[in-house]
Amino acid sequence: MPIHPKFGAAVKALAAKNADPAVIKDILDSEDGLAKFGVNTPLKAAHFLAQTSHESGGFRIAIENMNYSAKRLTQVFPKRFPTLAKAQQFAGNPQKIGNSVYASRMGNGPPQSGDGFRFRGRGIIQMTGRDMYRKVGKIVDLDLEVHPELAEHAESAIEIAGAIWKIKKCDTFPESAPVDRYTKAINGGKVGLADRKKRFSTAKAAMGI
Repeated sequence: MPIHPKFGAAVKALAAKNADPAVIKDILDSEDGLAKFGVNTPLKAAHFLAQTSHESGGFRIAIENMNYSAKRLTQVFPKRFPTLAKAQQFAGNPQKIGNSVYASRMGNGPPQSGDGFRFRGRGIIQMTGRDMYRKVGKIVDLDLEVHPELAEHAESAIEIAGAIWKIKKCDTFPESAPVDRYTKAINGGKVGLADRKKRFSTAKAAMGI
């Protein structure tokens, strides 16, 4: 059952000019099936679209870009790169950066395992870490742990995002939950909160709710 007559208008309102047409098609075609992920009311749909459009830069299959400059590393990962001197040892080397910052956590092995870069963020909700790839893969029936690159396929975009939505328990949040709560669940913090709030308002306005 469709969520709202203007669901498509909300999707298009949040899409970037360079949005992936295949991703847009997958979202529109999946409207009837979003209920299985707990996205079953217009307000919950607005939250889902706000979070996914932010995470994907306007509905593109986003692959985390780990190619940082030394200065940017100290800003994005201040605890791991407290000095410019240390950051300069990693700058411009995406694999080395990924394998360092994501090592030995989220189910990843040590730096030499290559897990950090292999299981870097992918999808319209940035799925990160071996554990999450494994959990999502079981839900969507894809061996993402062995083939993480499958998360880059547009036709799996909504299934993967929906699985993450459930794993993060966003499907249990009430309609009245603020954007902050969804952001904390999806991001683990408040990164991009202002943009996520703006996108939530845009989605609501497009649906007239």
